[in-house]
Amino acid sequence: MDKRPLILVTNDDGIFAPGIRVLAEEMRAFGDVLVVAPDKPQSAMGHAITIHHFLRLHPVDLMEGVRAFGCSGTPVDCVKLAVYHIIQGRPALLVSGINHGSNISINVLYSGTMSAAVEGAMEGIPSIGFSLMDHSIEASFTHTRSVVRSITGNVLRHGLTRGTCLNVNIPAEIAAPLQGIRVCRQAWGFWEDDFETRKDPAGKEYHWLKGRFKDMDQGEDTDVWATNNGYVSVVPVQFDMTAHHEIAALNTWDHAG
Repeated sequence: MDKRPLILVTNDDGIFAPGIRVLAEEMRAFGDVLVVAPDKPQSAMGHAITIHHFLRLHPVDLMEGVRAFGCSGTPVDCVKLAVYHIIQGRPALLVSGINHGSNISINVLYSGTMSAAVEGAMEGIPSIGFSLMDHSIEASFTHTRSVVRSITGNVLRHGLTRGTCLNVNIPAEIAAPLQGIRVCRQAWGFWEDDFETRKDPAGKEYHWLKGRFKDMDQGEDTDVWATNNGYVSVVPVQFDMTAHHEIAALNTWDHAG
């Protein structure tokens, strides 16, 4: 019998988050599943790694037939430990999520969910980050399952270019069914940040980050447009952040001093 592919599952919401259970359940149809995820929420950690503290792994009884470990570190730590310590090799696929909340537009830079997928791409592993655009603890993941199966099946069949991963955002469950899946570009947008200042019981000030997302992009080929109109957005993401279009202009500068 052919050996089933090994699929690594991780997230940034923590190993006991409902989204990772859904993702692990769906991955069992495609191969053997290994879960390595943070033992506590690690949202908005970006591509952080742990270098000044030790890391701990402990086995978790997540579900029957799935080997699972909680990790004291970040989502990227989880991927590194899985590849270099637990597996000592590369899985056939890495999936991250299903995240509670949106990772469209600029959010991809802050996202621990997507940073785990990017780390997988850096390691040459076909990788997908899945996000459900609903922060509610009672969010329904039922409608995400068919999307996960479809995109996972396609990646396993067709592969991804080395160094590329997919950022998949699924609208929250609404009265109308999903309109379909659209391959998009990342919308140009940013967060207009603000801080709310409060006082703790001892009278000392503390600050709470908040903000408002500003969509500066009117294109109908973006992840923001797609998800606002009931579509699942799929954006191919790469870790090469070079602004290639600026190289020619910079080479015209006088570098003599």
